[in-house]
Amino acid sequence: MTEERVKAYEELQNSLTNAPFLLIPDWKLPFKIYIDACGEGLGAALHRTQIINENPVEGPICFISRQIKPTEA
Repeated sequence: MTEERVKAYEELQNSLTNAPFLLIPDWKLPFKIYIDACGEGLGAALHRTQIINENPVEGPICFISRQIKPTEA
């Protein structure tokens, strides 16, 4: 295998093993919304804070994205 293929395999393996897990909403804790847009598309992520071992940890609840339609440009 070439070095390029090994690197691609390792990146794929890392992406699959470190994929974000979705959290269940806890309505007592605060939420954060991250948004981004450009001429090509829109994207957003809804996150919440979860308490793990007495430490606040932020994690995703859901993701959404779509392309901009020609009539919206």
